[in-house]
Amino acid sequence: MAQTPDEETLLALKGTRITVAELLALFGTRVRNDQSVLIITQCLRDAGLSTLPDFANCNKQTDVHIVALTSVGAAAPEEPDDLDDGLAAGALPQHSFRIGDLPAARGGVESVPPTASLTQATYLMRMKNYSQLPVIEGQSTLRGVVTWSSVARMYETGQAPLLANAWVPDPPVAESHQEFFSQLPQVSAHGYLLVRGTDGGRFTGIVTAADITERFDATAWPFFVIGEIEYRLRKCLGTKLSADAIRAVQEKGAGQPTGQIADLMFGGYVKLLDGDQKSTSLRAAADQNWAALGWGGVDRIQFVHQLDRVRRIRNKIAHFDPEPLSQQLNDELRQFVGLLRQLSP
Repeated sequence: MAQTPDEETLLALKGTRITVAELLALFGTRVRNDQSVLIITQCLRDAGLSTLPDFANCNKQTDVHIVALTSVGAAAPEEPDDLDDGLAAGALPQHSFRIGDLPAARGGVESVPPTASLTQATYLMRMKNYSQLPVIEGQSTLRGVVTWSSVARMYETGQAPLLANAWVPDPPVAESHQEFFSQLPQVSAHGYLLVRGTDGGRFTGIVTAADITERFDATAWPFFVIGEIEYRLRKCLGTKLSADAIRAVQEKGAGQPTGQIADLMFGGYVKLLDGDQKSTSLRAAADQNWAALGWGGVDRIQFVHQLDRVRRIRNKIAHFDPEPLSQQLNDELRQFVGLLRQLSP
């Protein structure tokens, strides 16, 4: 990380509210990963502080309250030993996904003034490969948006080739705090959406249909691949392991154990195969379970490690962080599902 604030700076925050993004910026970073969360948590703890809700589990635009560590009790370990697959308290999003959470909505807007010529606007569109170009007067007065369609319409109707004749006068606009899904009809209808900052002043970005498609691809793919991983795990384990073996790892406090592989979650799959877990009886049973699979060409330690990594990634997805998974985590999912496709064709 680029920087870590001193204890005096952190103590000055006690009792205040800041966004998660502002807290990350204080530590010189914009992203939450295993390293940054660990460093920030430890620095806060060293200063006797914590956040409510937990900054690691909520949207980056959420306000968190900087409080004394004693007011929230001892900090929980980063990864619980019982491999709980449920959502921790505070893990659900604190507000709906906002249009401003998209990177394109914060990426800035290039524009031309109303006094520009049409050729200046179209040259910029060609050079930058823009499909839309806002016409903005001063800092924040939107006059319209030039699109290739609006330029073609100007020529079709025989109007003079002037910028004022080529812009769309009432383009779609949203403020960054507005709910993402409520704005999708506008993007669908127009192909783009201009985004203003939270103060309603300057424009902070422009979201296009391509940005929406890219974001859904980045967000949806992990859900589908996690689903395929679970399907293939259940196919492998459910056909080779006995109901008693499955029953042994099911939570005893959640009703009568069923012995059905479909009733397990990723923590249960790990317990079925992990030869290094704390419980002596489960370790012995895991040895028998692994032998029953007959995967002689698969390294057990590496497989269980990868399986546990998938469990952690699955839980990260379940925390509804608006930031897509990193390329490294996507690659881990891709590699593991590839292995399972070989084991359960």
